[in-house]
Parts: sequence; C-alpha cells; structure tokens
Amino acid sequence: MAAPCAASWCSEGSGPVTRVGLETGERWVFASALDWPGWARRAKGAEAALEALDAYADRYAAVAGAGFDPGELEVVGSSPGGTDIDFGSIGASGPWDAEPLTPGELDRQLGLLRAAWAAFDREVAAAPSGLRKGPRGGGRDRDAVVDHTREAERTYLRKVGVRVPPRTAWADQREAALGGLRALAGPQPPAHPWSARYAIRRMAWHVCDHLWEIEDRSA
Repeated sequence: MAAPCAASWCSEGSGPVTRVGLETGERWVFASALDWPGWARRAKGAEAALEALDAYADRYAAVAGAGFDPGELEVVGSSPGGTDIDFGSIGASGPWDAEPLTPGELDRQLGLLRAAWAAFDREVAAAPSGLRKGPRGGGRDRDAVVDHTREAERTYLRKVGVRVPPRTAWADQREAALGGLRALAGPQPPAHPWSARYAIRRMAWHVCDHLWEIEDRSA
C-alpha cells in the first residue's frame, strides 16, 4: 500500500478542507480542487479563480453526490501553466500530482470520474440538439460538443499508455480508460507522461467543463 502523503501541502486539519492547486498562465489562473476531480475553474487572477471555484460548489455537488463535503478551500501551491491555461485548459501538474494513490483513494477518484461521465450523459440526453450561440454566434451544437469531448478523451488516454482506435464506442473507451488509470496507479506504474492523479483530474475536469457548457447553453 502506498504511504500517506507527508508533504507540507497535505492538510492535517480536524475539519474538512479542500486542497486547491493554482495553475497560472500569462492572463488566466486555474484553481483545481485536488481531491475532487472535475471541480476546477479559471479566472483572471488567483482570488477570482478561487471565487469561481467556490461558486461552482453546488454544481459540482450535483455531479459528485452525497459524499461531497468540501469544507474550506486551502491553497497548497502554484504551478506555471503555460499557454494551455490562457486557451482555457488545465495544462500543468504540480508536486501534488505525484502523490501516490492508496487503493481506497483510487477507487474514490475513479468513482468521481464515473459520476462525471454519468452526469454528462444525463445532460446530453436532456439537451436540445441546437444549443444557444454565443454573443458573436459561435459555439458548437450538442452533438459536436459530445464528439469533441469523446475525441479529446481518446487523445488524453495516450498519455497514460492506452490506445483505442477511432470510432470505438464511448462505453468501451471509458472502460479502457479505467483499466489504464488503475495500472498507472499501481505499485509499479509504467512510465508515461501523466500521473494517475493528474490524468483523473484532467479527464474529469474536461467532462465537467463541457457538461456545464451544455447545461448553460441549453437554457
């Protein structure tokens, strides 16, 4: 079993605390809840990013379910995010992403990824095919958002050593993802660019981000 985290940014408080990592670009900052994959928001500046993260707590609770008990937000560090942050994507891993996952924590985090997929599927089923356009007439319709989310996830899987061919059914792709993530979190993980923690939170964030996009643009 992996050893518990002993780094300075691991909370030992008595009450619930949500550890938050900041990823900074030139113009934008992402705030990511490190132990709640999928709960991450960006804004211009650290304080604004934390406010945006807090503002989405109820929306994330609808994804995570009854076990979601975030407590106080606690910033544990910051990493440079590069250009991905300014283009709207989580793009950096920090020292927290190298923290080993115990078997129980791995099951919990994969359960949250599954919950994000399920919430996304429910929203897609309820959404109209044509989504409200942006102020300049831009934005994908529902099926294009689904295609983008699935294909981006297929690309992500290469970072954890999983390759699935184009047009693989999404249910099968998801099962392959879970298998690859379990292998990556094992006692002798294969060498790949992403750690298990980072891969799970990146994948869950992308699903939640487009879930909320569809939800907002269906109104």
